Order: sequence, then C-alpha cells, then structure tokens
Amino acid sequence: MSPRGLPGMILAAGRGERMRPLTDQTPKPLLAVGGKPLLVWQLERMVQAGIAPIVINTAHLGEQISERLGDGTAWGVELRYSPEPPGALETAGGIATAAPWQTPAGESSWFALANGDVFADFDWRPLLSACQSEAPPQALGVLVMVPNPDHNPKGDFAMQGPSPAPLGLGDAHRLTYAGMGLFHRDLFLGCPSGERAALGPLLRAAAARGQLWGWTHSGLWVDVGTPERLSELNARLK
Repeated sequence: MSPRGLPGMILAAGRGERMRPLTDQTPKPLLAVGGKPLLVWQLERMVQAGIAPIVINTAHLGEQISERLGDGTAWGVELRYSPEPPGALETAGGIATAAPWQTPAGESSWFALANGDVFADFDWRPLLSACQSEAPPQALGVLVMVPNPDHNPKGDFAMQGPSPAPLGLGDAHRLTYAGMGLFHRDLFLGCPSGERAALGPLLRAAAARGQLWGWTHSGLWVDVGTPERLSELNARLK
C-alpha cells in the first residue's frame, strides 16, 4: 500500500431521517459545523494526507453536494460523483457501484473510506504510513476505532492489541467503528454494482476470517446522527 496517491471515497448518500427536519432541504453531509459542511471537514483531512482522487456517492438532494463542491479544484483534488437511485444502495452497495479503486493501471487496490456525516480531528497520514509496512498481506480492511459512545455502548469489534491490531468478534476490549478506514477492493467482490448491500455483514465475516484490523483514534470524534449532537458539536467547536 502506498501512503501517497491512494484513492478515496466519502459516503454521502444517506437520507438522514433522524436529522429531520434539517435534512428535508439540505443533505446531511452539507449541514454546517464550525462554519463548514461536515463533508468538507472530511474532504480537507483526506486531501491533506494525499488521498486522491476522491469519489462521493450521492442520493437524497445529491445535486446540492455536486454543486457545492464542484470538481474539487478549490481543494486541489479531483472529485468524482456516483449518483444512486432514490433510497440509495446502502454502504457496501454504494461502494461497489462507485468502484473508487478504478484508477489508472498500477495504482493501489486499496482505498480510503470516510462517512460524510462524521466529524473527527483525524490525521490519516500515520495510518497510511503504518499500513504500508505493518498491515498483514491477508488484511482486507483497517478500520479506525474509537471509544464506545453513549449511543453504541457495546462497541462493534474487539481489538486485540495496540494499533494496528486484529479485530475480532469477542466481548473483551470492544471499540466502535468510526466510519473511517482503509479497504481492499477484494472485500467487495461479492457485491454487484447497482444493488443494495450492507457493509456490516462483510466486516463481521472478514473479522471472523482474521482479515480485519483496527487503528485507534483517541481524539475528537462525533457521529452526527441527531440534531442534538449537531448542536453540541457546534458549541464545542466555537
């Protein structure tokens, strides 16, 4: 895996039902925190790490996203868009359809992925550098993991050591998937383009096979899933 020139994808197709009525007129990733859309915070941190080009999938009010961000010139990166039908294709389906790894021949089979409705003061560069030398060859994903928030107290995976470390399905040392990570295209080989598919089952199956690893982030991280969390994050950033 090369720490530079890695393609990326930002997930921005969700309806944001729990954020209504805010998302009735504005797609959730364009809701502002700290004076900028949530999606722009993610975009800037990925560009800072040299992740390019970046694909953004869209569905609900997706034209607002492409109009707001354009071709990426303002951030010095090539942006591509992957429109999805009403209702979207869920996470794995959206990834398979966007195919962010379809870059020029010889480039990486890995890509960086981030949820467009997550805020984090995360620096991708140490993760990219570490995975270049330490990720095992059989790995299909390296997930950014955070301490369990109140809305997910049981966590998602058990992390079996310091970063980077294998992720398992046990009950000890469980952490929460932060909605960011590095993925190999082979994880999605069974997902046909244009069809709905969830990411969770793919991740759990990979963890059971020993093909999923974790990287901890102890800084600021918020899954902006409700108006209350959006308001709290805005107050914190001010």
